[in-house]
Amino acid sequence: MTKPAFQDSPPLTDRVNAYDEAHLTTYLRLLDAAEEGADWREVVRIVFGLDPAVDPDRARRIHDTHLARARWMTDTGYRHLLDTRMQ
Repeated sequence: MTKPAFQDSPPLTDRVNAYDEAHLTTYLRLLDAAEEGADWREVVRIVFGLDPAVDPDRARRIHDTHLARARWMTDTGYRHLLDTRMQ
């Protein structure tokens, strides 16, 4: 299984978008890692395949923006997934 391509920051829309749907597994992995208190550098290596020592600012931005979108999905976005499937 290949990892879906990722952007430095997920598109911030008020509804679930195609990028979100393609990265649901990524979001779940980020949420699990955050819950376990994992170091963001290790998470970036494992989840995104990036070496945070090469470009720490970019690596941190990628981690933080995707984690924020994952949290949005748990608070708000999941409702849009349910709405779509209930119609």
